[in-house]
Amino acid sequence: MPLALVLTTLAAVQTISFPTEDGGRVCADLYGQGTRTVVLAHGGRFNKESWREQAQVLASKGFQVLAIDFRGFGCSTGPGQGDFDNAPFEKDVIAAVHYLRGHGAKSVSVVGGSFGGAAAGDASIKSSPGEIDRIVFLGAAPNLSADKLKSRSLFIVAREDRNDSGARLPGIRAQYEMAPQPKELIVLDGSAHAQFLFQTDQNTRVMQEIVRFLSMP
Repeated sequence: MPLALVLTTLAAVQTISFPTEDGGRVCADLYGQGTRTVVLAHGGRFNKESWREQAQVLASKGFQVLAIDFRGFGCSTGPGQGDFDNAPFEKDVIAAVHYLRGHGAKSVSVVGGSFGGAAAGDASIKSSPGEIDRIVFLGAAPNLSADKLKSRSLFIVAREDRNDSGARLPGIRAQYEMAPQPKELIVLDGSAHAQFLFQTDQNTRVMQEIVRFLSMP
């Protein structure tokens, strides 16, 4: 049986929406069941559907998974969505965390790619202690100073990942160094950025590291 078909049988997908604290509305896909939960926060060239395979894997490991569309993507809306560089995307992550906490979650972690990872980090910094247990940063780091993170953190980045300003690794490493313990940094071979890692031969390794990190006591 093809892997995609096997994964599809593991967790039905429910599309939901919920409000943000500033009057927006987040559309999201909910996978699986359980009190250990994970928010998946996409990058700029992706959307909530882009996480389908990773969400199914996490659901098969016993996590309930909420893949969100940020404001301005899909049917999600919110103040500032027309100004990508300054939109308060962290409010969408916080809204997802509050939704899960309000529906019985005992732990909430966030996996974020690119700007979604930055939003997750800023959400940790702006949230109350204990709201976000862990964050996986894929090719990302908080926009705000990482020394104020309130969550255990795992940074995963490809060594040759670059943007127009140059290599991303030095900036991510600098934020990693400031982040409080416990924390981990994994530098992979190659140049794939954030969620594009799942389209490379690093896919299995990245998923294994994410599952390991989210499953640690």
